[in-house]
Amino acid sequence: MPAYRRILLKLSGEALGGQQGFGLDADHASGIAAEVAEAARGGVQFGIVVGGGNFFRGTRDTSAKLERQTVDRMGMLATVVNAVAFADLLTQNGLPAQAMSAIGMEPLVRRFERDRAVEALESGQAVVFGAGTGNPYFSTDTAASLRGVEIGADLVAKATQVDGVYDKDPNKHSDAVRYEKISYAETLEKNLGVMDAAAVALCRENSMPVRVFRLAEPGALGRLAAGENVGTLMA
Repeated sequence: MPAYRRILLKLSGEALGGQQGFGLDADHASGIAAEVAEAARGGVQFGIVVGGGNFFRGTRDTSAKLERQTVDRMGMLATVVNAVAFADLLTQNGLPAQAMSAIGMEPLVRRFERDRAVEALESGQAVVFGAGTGNPYFSTDTAASLRGVEIGADLVAKATQVDGVYDKDPNKHSDAVRYEKISYAETLEKNLGVMDAAAVALCRENSMPVRVFRLAEPGALGRLAAGENVGTLMA
């Protein structure tokens, strides 16, 4: 039996871009989809929030000539592209899936409705959420926290390039120490950059645990879903 009935998985756009980090690397993204599908066969329902950094990286890709709201809307569109693509890859890997957007884009993609999403999850489908929260000024981390709460997930699993949360950047500091477990308050107080403050606060207010893990580690998602102590638990 899986340790969790329903998991909200947060994937960055860069993860879907593979080594090149830009555009959609279909082979690499299909490998990620295969891991999700395998974990789902163990009995876990998956909601997935995708970022859009492989197509558009917000203020890092623009000058001050564009308004923040314009930049954020462009980022939302990038996440919808990823959501549509990843839902297709999940289906090809044996896990029926559909994409939903926080902003109306019919007939390209269905608009998110909480009840419709839960119905799809309970029918055995995965649901890939695009367009963030549908509002500017909020990150896809916040969208992951929000969707996790809305669909009644047992856990938010944030896939990253490192194997958990460290007291400092492990890529720059050889003496960096990884936390096995950390509280919401300590995460905020130490400004560890696990998720933005709004996302952490939303999880804390709703007692939503978050597990941060390294996506590239083979089988990590399946072990996480089975309840193994993978990465770092924020609770």
